[in-house]
Amino acid sequence: MAEILIIDDDIHINRMLAEVLAAEGYDVRTAFSGTEALNTLSETKPDLILLDLMLPGLSGEELLPKIGDIPVIVVSAKAAVTDKVGLLLGGAADYVTKPFDIPELLARITVQLRKKQVPDGISFSGLTLYADKLTASVNGSEVRLTRTECAILKLLMSNPDTPVGKTTILDRISLDTPDCTERSLKQHISNIRHKLQAVSGKDYIEAIYGIGFKMRS
Repeated sequence: MAEILIIDDDIHINRMLAEVLAAEGYDVRTAFSGTEALNTLSETKPDLILLDLMLPGLSGEELLPKIGDIPVIVVSAKAAVTDKVGLLLGGAADYVTKPFDIPELLARITVQLRKKQVPDGISFSGLTLYADKLTASVNGSEVRLTRTECAILKLLMSNPDTPVGKTTILDRISLDTPDCTERSLKQHISNIRHKLQAVSGKDYIEAIYGIGFKMRS
């Protein structure tokens, strides 16, 4: 079943939503601040996020652009049209005003998850990457990837015939995964290579001296 992350500092609302969603069969994670949510997102990638705006530390508006390609339903007491329009244009998938009707919220969740039922796969030389699920498939074997590994591999597979520079990699994946640094990039690449090689016997990534990395045919 789909995993949903609830980000709301109101303990009552957070727990109520968790109980309702769990009863509907969803896997549920909770966070009570923007900073806690960002830490959670560095470890896992839920299928959908319910996001409050008035959070301690990192606000919902500040957190939204850091979330990446996960559908976000904003659930907020802010009712001004300008707030709604700004957030929808800024990347939110939907906006629900507090107080909200539970059946309506569940319906909106269903609509957003329905759009994600068929994951988009990127394929290259027997390797298929499902970025939405943080997995890759090689010769029928599934490989689990971290969020950072997935972002790097997605970029390389999207440009299979062209070496991608280290600076370009760090810049392009920064929205999806802010934890990758120039120092850690080499280790992330090594981890991807080992995971794929363990199930395929093939080294899919090669280092191009003085430039960066590219996929190996």
